[in-house]
Amino acid sequence: MSANASAFDAWIRGPFVAMNSVLEALYFAQTDRANVEGVGDAVKHALRDEGHVHIVALWREGNTGDGFESAFAVLGNVGMYLAALRRHELTNPAREDRSPFQEASSLALHVGASIGMAPRFATAHLATRNFAVAGVRRSFTDLRDEFLFIDENTRGILCFQRAADALARIPALGVSNPVADIQFAAAADALRAAIAINARLFGTLDIERFFYCVRPYYKPYRVGRLEYRGANAGDFSGINEIDLLLGLCQANDPSYAQLLVDKMLFMPPEDQTRLRDCMRHRNLLDEFLALAQDHADTDWFQTNARAFIEVCDLFAKTAAQHHDQLVNRFIVMPSATLDDVHMSGLTASGPPLSVLLRALESLRDQRMAADRPDLHTRHADLARLRTCLVSTENQR
Repeated sequence: MSANASAFDAWIRGPFVAMNSVLEALYFAQTDRANVEGVGDAVKHALRDEGHVHIVALWREGNTGDGFESAFAVLGNVGMYLAALRRHELTNPAREDRSPFQEASSLALHVGASIGMAPRFATAHLATRNFAVAGVRRSFTDLRDEFLFIDENTRGILCFQRAADALARIPALGVSNPVADIQFAAAADALRAAIAINARLFGTLDIERFFYCVRPYYKPYRVGRLEYRGANAGDFSGINEIDLLLGLCQANDPSYAQLLVDKMLFMPPEDQTRLRDCMRHRNLLDEFLALAQDHADTDWFQTNARAFIEVCDLFAKTAAQHHDQLVNRFIVMPSATLDDVHMSGLTASGPPLSVLLRALESLRDQRMAADRPDLHTRHADLARLRTCLVSTENQR
């Protein structure tokens, strides 16, 4: 990492966090906690100007050739800077046709293009690639609830990655291989851990602090002329690898395929590679169904199919948990008391909340294999597999 990159990183981990924290305290003390206009302007301008000095130095330096890790860190830091400017209403895509921060946009576009990612901060910058320096990891503020959200969300992502790693080894073995049982067991254990971590997070996270002081940093903002959606906790390949490997979602489904395309550049390159590779495998549910008629009474089928269904059921619990807890309790419910003037900038992905909710409900129900006549899910296929196991047990 160059001297300029190191200085910017130190600023992001220090003064940047301190100034955002001061501003959050001012906002939260108001009757209208969503209002940021005319509040703490001197601090906002200091944040803008101090960050600009670092940005210009890096922009003039250009590509230092320090490798992916350095470039990734710079992309995250300039992205967090722009996200903070958006949070404090120093920029807003609704009133601009291009970002007013030219050097920051140019730097983000340059670095993003060089490593194959969207030119803004991504989930990985605050999660799986949030490199800690003497215990200090990247964050926007020093608020307890932000660190709680970052840390527990990262633990959950790591669990989903463990489950995806386990399932991804099964196609090379085949679902009829007796040793596949250990991979299904590993995936199930990882999903149980994810459920426990999420339950802990949702039971501890302060709803008001999350809604008013953490969530706003994930809003869309412009880089150059284009508006880029906010970072999303689902911007990692593991969750989609599980979708595709289990067969609960399919890459040839138009809406799901669009989701994959939309999120691809928000993931690190190695995640993009894993996701593309996953699309080339036949899903495990189809493999079991193809074998059911002739082999349902075999020991390997009973053992592995039952283990597969257990993984599907646990994955369904994580989907319901995320939607019913995080989305409903921490976004939908507090937004009900929000003044109409603040509703337009509510969601990280850009669309109105009602539109986003419909999309999230559809994705939840696909992952749960719910019985929905208006949506293609694997409900009937998974039911066929369950029936096969039950009927086999009855025969015994």
